[in-house]
Amino acid sequence: MKSLRNKADVAQRQRMAQQELSTDFLNHALEWRRIFAETWGTFLLVVAAAGGEVVAARGDGAVTPGMRAVAPGLMVMAIIYFMGTVSGAHLNPAVTLAFAVRRNFPWSRVPGYVLGQLAGGVLAALFLRVMFGTIAALGATVPGSGIGNGKALAMEVLLTAGLVNTILGTASGARNIGTNGAIAVGGYIALAGLWAAPITGASMNPARSFAPDLVRGNFGTTWIYVVGPAIGALIGVIFEWILKGRPTAAGAIAAQGARGSDDSTNA
Repeated sequence: MKSLRNKADVAQRQRMAQQELSTDFLNHALEWRRIFAETWGTFLLVVAAAGGEVVAARGDGAVTPGMRAVAPGLMVMAIIYFMGTVSGAHLNPAVTLAFAVRRNFPWSRVPGYVLGQLAGGVLAALFLRVMFGTIAALGATVPGSGIGNGKALAMEVLLTAGLVNTILGTASGARNIGTNGAIAVGGYIALAGLWAAPITGASMNPARSFAPDLVRGNFGTTWIYVVGPAIGALIGVIFEWILKGRPTAAGAIAAQGARGSDDSTNA
C-alpha cells in the first residue's frame, strides 16, 4: 500500500511539473530569460575552466593541476543549483544536442541555446584577455605532448559520451535530479579533468574550447573539440536509449527547466 502511495505521489508531482512546464517554460515570451541563463552560466564555466590555466601561468603554479581539474566541476555544480530550474543549465552545445536528439528538448530552441552558450564562452575569453593578456593561450584546450589528433578526438568522444550518459541518466527519473544531478554531473566533470586533462584538456564542450581559440585567433585543433563532443553526445544518447528506453517526461522537464518544481533541476 505504501509503495502504491509513493508511486501515486511521484506521478502527481510529474503531472504538476509538466503542467508548469507547459504554461511557463514553453512560453516563447520567456525565452530571453532562458538564453540569458545559458549565456551567464557558460560565461562562469569558461571563466573557471580557462581561467584556471591562465591564473596558474600567471601565478607560477599557485593553482595546481588538481585545482584546475576540479574547478569546472564545482562551478557546474553551483550553476545547476542556482539556475538549473530556469534553463536546464545545459552550458554546452553537446548537451543541448543530446537533449534534442533524445527528444527531451524542442529543436526549435536549439539555435538560441547554442548561440547563448557560444556568446557566454567568448565573453569569458575576452574577459580573461582584458584581465591577464594572452598568457597560457587564454586557457585553450589542445592535445597534450605526444598526443596525435586522432587520439585526442577519441578521448573527447569517450569523455563526452560519459558526460551525456551522466546528465541524461540523472534527468530520466522523477527524483534522480536536483541535488543528485548537480553532484553527479559536477563530480563527473571533475573526475574527467583529473585523469584526462593532460591528454586533451578534458573539454567535452565546444563552447569552452571554441571561445579561447576565437579570441586568440588559432583554430588549428578546434575541430577536435567540436567533432569529438558532437559524436560523443550522439553515442551517449544511443547508450541512454539502450539503458533506459524511451524518453521520459521527467527528462523533458530537466532539459528545459521547470522553475518552482522540487523535482526538476538538471544540467
